[in-house]
Amino acid sequence: MDSNLDIARLRKEYTLHGLHRKDLVPDPIQQFRTWFEESVRLAGDREPNAMTLATADRQGRPAARIVLLKGFDERGFVFFTNYESRKGRDLAENPRAALNFHWPWLERQIQIEGNVARVPHDESQAYFDKRPLKSRVSAIISPQSSPVPSRAELERRFDEVSRQYPGSNPPVPEFWGGFRVAPERIEFWQGRENRLHDRFLYTLTVESTWRIERLGP
Repeated sequence: MDSNLDIARLRKEYTLHGLHRKDLVPDPIQQFRTWFEESVRLAGDREPNAMTLATADRQGRPAARIVLLKGFDERGFVFFTNYESRKGRDLAENPRAALNFHWPWLERQIQIEGNVARVPHDESQAYFDKRPLKSRVSAIISPQSSPVPSRAELERRFDEVSRQYPGSNPPVPEFWGGFRVAPERIEFWQGRENRLHDRFLYTLTVESTWRIERLGP
């Protein structure tokens, strides 16, 4: 089922049927997995792992951007970046973040909030080694979020470092790696007709169990 017609039909079915408490499993990570795998199956040339990452600095000034989810399990949701970028600096000062997945082809969103920590270095190295070589070179030479004199200077640095590692594996830079968002709140949003959307919120309790509540649209 990958044609636009099939997806439109399924989207209509979801908006008509909606999301009910009986549809949900107790574990929000498993619920996320179910929705995510379905989104991947029906995404076509879209990027279902694209997510908005919202951070704030020490003064509470917010910033948001799109990043890619690169893994998730019971510990949380992982993305990779330059630790010296704006988001990296924000998370060093204020280690909390919000994520939002928007899958309009299914009329669904998922919102996630929680504390953030760096993943271990070996996890960053393992992911870095899987990236295309040119992407690794870009990560090495880019002072992400900082001013650069020109594109020509970036390309000069790219060519210079590429010559240092012709077909070999460059080491992961110390300033680059992964973050993991450990969820405390996960909301599942299903679009419905007349804007009477279905929203269910999982909240982590002090007993480390998940409370599920329906929210008003």
